[in-house]
Amino acid sequence: MKSNHVCRVKSISEFYKVRNLGAPDHPLISLVDYSLSRHSKEMNSISWMPDFYCIALKRGLDARIIYGQQEYDFDKGAMFFIAPGQVFKVEVNTDAPGKSGWMLLVHPDLFWNLPLAQSIRKYKYFGYSVREALFLLEKEEDILNGIVQTIRQEYLSVIDKFSPKIIASQIEVLLNYAERFYNRQFLTREVSNHRVLERLEALLNEYFEQPILQNGLPTVHHLAEQLNLSPDYLTTLLKVTTGLSTQQHIHEMLIKKAKEKLTGTQLSVTEIAYALGFEHSQSFNKLFKAKTSLTPSAFRQANC
Repeated sequence: MKSNHVCRVKSISEFYKVRNLGAPDHPLISLVDYSLSRHSKEMNSISWMPDFYCIALKRGLDARIIYGQQEYDFDKGAMFFIAPGQVFKVEVNTDAPGKSGWMLLVHPDLFWNLPLAQSIRKYKYFGYSVREALFLLEKEEDILNGIVQTIRQEYLSVIDKFSPKIIASQIEVLLNYAERFYNRQFLTREVSNHRVLERLEALLNEYFEQPILQNGLPTVHHLAEQLNLSPDYLTTLLKVTTGLSTQQHIHEMLIKKAKEKLTGTQLSVTEIAYALGFEHSQSFNKLFKAKTSLTPSAFRQANC
């Protein structure tokens, strides 16, 4: 296959064929034994785009993940969450013989006319990248293993009109536990989280130190890219650590710089708005008043 090739996988059956796994147990849902899956070095250069959800728990994979300034391995169970249409790439050193785990593949059609078809979008970790895996404690891994085995038993049994609803409810339980465990991970990695926060503040300071922000205000995507994190992961990390989203951090720094310019320079409000990346001073006035309860002119009068 070509380097950097994007391989779109349209069905679970096609995934089984590409990975030489035989045939799936069910066309819309299947649990893959990860020890049976092969990942050649050739696959390291391939980006994958499935048309279905992939929830994977892998252990013993000869690979590494960098989180902040720390490196984590796969001795413990690591989970990934891939949504339909999401492009991702996994790079491994060797296809370790001692690897274990599972991949739960679920086509969106399984949720047709069920609440999960809409509610699954609330789980932000489907927007995280592979490097932002969930690293599980042993007791957490046991819980999730039990749930996926319940799911497998259900779809392997006689399918009736209740089956999709029961399977979907079990998948939702799995996702809710994963959300809890991700929150635990953010809380237990306090040092790494604060390093990210320090780097974010440094980036924002550097950005707003420019005389005029000709490229406009910094975006969440730009900051996340600079921090080598996905936008959703950065926002969740900041929410857990500080209670503020990435966008709110941008606004906090913007207001701080605006106050400095209003009290420390003779620039007009329009000039300050332009210098801070706003195309129209009205937008600056509106945001400043929303954050301070004062217009920029009123703030200047009260503090000069």
